[in-house]
Amino acid sequence: MVRPIKKKKIPNLHEAIKKTAWKQIAGFGASALSLRAIARELKITAPAIYNYFPDRDALVTALIIDAFTSFGDWQLEARDSVPENDLLGRMNAICMAYRNWAHTFPQRYQLIFGTPIPGYEGPIEKIFPASARSLSALVNVVEGLRVAGKLNVDTFPKIKPEYKVSFEAWKTYGGSADILSLSVAMLIWARVHGIVSLEIGGNLPPFGSKGDALYLYELNSIHEQFIKE
Repeated sequence: MVRPIKKKKIPNLHEAIKKTAWKQIAGFGASALSLRAIARELKITAPAIYNYFPDRDALVTALIIDAFTSFGDWQLEARDSVPENDLLGRMNAICMAYRNWAHTFPQRYQLIFGTPIPGYEGPIEKIFPASARSLSALVNVVEGLRVAGKLNVDTFPKIKPEYKVSFEAWKTYGGSADILSLSVAMLIWARVHGIVSLEIGGNLPPFGSKGDALYLYELNSIHEQFIKE
């Protein structure tokens, strides 16, 4: 009697599932993510995946958290690669790390900042810690500029009281900073995010598919607007 061939055991199946999910996203988009398709790719049963991720949304949430964590790691490492007293250099390093990460991991970038996945609503209580941390490097540098009296914010819009609750929640995971510093950092993020998003989507005319010069020009504009010499 011929014995059935045992399926090869996959070491660290949890990570293998996520790795295969990223491949699926790269090939077909996040909206096409399928646990059964991942199981077929790994040659395992669907219930084996359910032991780690009960449904597609649980897997998407895990991927988003991983993406934000990697995103934050790159920016924190970039900040710490520059001396603490060189705040302008630190800001430059962070902003360049933002763009480099996006170009290195476009699927991850699109998952956290791109078109929402139909039917998916991320659990904010799970995602928020990694999301807040990912902005902490930039906020830290802006706060350093504010404390040093080098932040030009005389005409910056006043923060509305209803947003202060969200700010206090952010501080739990993103570190201590004045609400003004967080607000300025969010505006800087929005500006670099706009150019990078257009680049990743191939929509940056008339500058071509990559906007190196335009990105550096925008960084210089941010410095001139917000940093006092």
